[in-house]
Amino acid sequence: MNLSRREGVDIRPTLLRVLADLYVQTNSHSEQEARQFVELTSRLIDQVDDATRAAVRARLALYPATPAPVLKHLGLKPSNPDRALPLAREIRPPQAAIASEPTRNSDEAPDRPGPKLSMQPKDAAEISGLFFGASSSERALILHNLSETPLKASPRVPPRRAAHAIEALEMAAWVADVENFTIELGETLILPWKIATQVVNDPTGEPLACAAKALGMPGPVFQRVLLFLKPEIGNSVNTVYRLSRLYDVLKEQSALIMLAAWRGATVATTRAKYRSGLYDDERSRARSATAPNKPASQPAASVAPLRTGTSQNSGR
Repeated sequence: MNLSRREGVDIRPTLLRVLADLYVQTNSHSEQEARQFVELTSRLIDQVDDATRAAVRARLALYPATPAPVLKHLGLKPSNPDRALPLAREIRPPQAAIASEPTRNSDEAPDRPGPKLSMQPKDAAEISGLFFGASSSERALILHNLSETPLKASPRVPPRRAAHAIEALEMAAWVADVENFTIELGETLILPWKIATQVVNDPTGEPLACAAKALGMPGPVFQRVLLFLKPEIGNSVNTVYRLSRLYDVLKEQSALIMLAAWRGATVATTRAKYRSGLYDDERSRARSATAPNKPASQPAASVAPLRTGTSQNSGR
């Protein structure tokens, strides 16, 4: 409303961002709410700048309940949660998949060209919180949609460092050493202890699959980690089978974007922790630009006279 009262200010980008932020804060919406959201956003999407459109596109691509017309308008494919993971018979061995895949030139442009957007710490914290707070099917859908977003991913771990870490992680999993497994995973992926612990100790296992994919862990090694690291996962055939299927179809780009979100969420938490607690505290601590007033000089009568050698000799 304040922006609308100013002349020459385009409020449409801000309005579209606010609409998207408010819509994703609720898990479900009524038909009327969804219809109003489609009507409002459809008018604004084509009238805003590219940066605003890309930011809204990234935010709504992660939200499972985004209306299909809005996804289509943003160039995203509507995802069916039932088809987020392929059936077991549709998964082919890596050798067969590589043999049947057409040869692609290394200089060939990617399917979605264009600049990538770096996540702000606040956005990264929201994506990380949305992922950890979602159910297993919703997490699979979020990881599936992440590859469609223009968000900038974290760089890959250097091959030699990754190979050493994968070997150390497999050895720790073999003896069920969860603590050393968490330490090695956090140091390799540059994650703080809190996030690394949350990834490893997650009861459903999707964060662990995402971290292993970002590290480049081979599928058979990941299956052995599932079997031996934690009994609550390894003793469940359905859980191991479900996470193995998720790992096979999970794209490295999605895992690296989620890794960037985990790192950015740490920055947001650190900034909030050390934020000033007093109103106008930073301003009050700033040095004044004006010179301080000099203290008034004392009266001459109150100053004791100096005793010099000359005065002493004259008194004798």
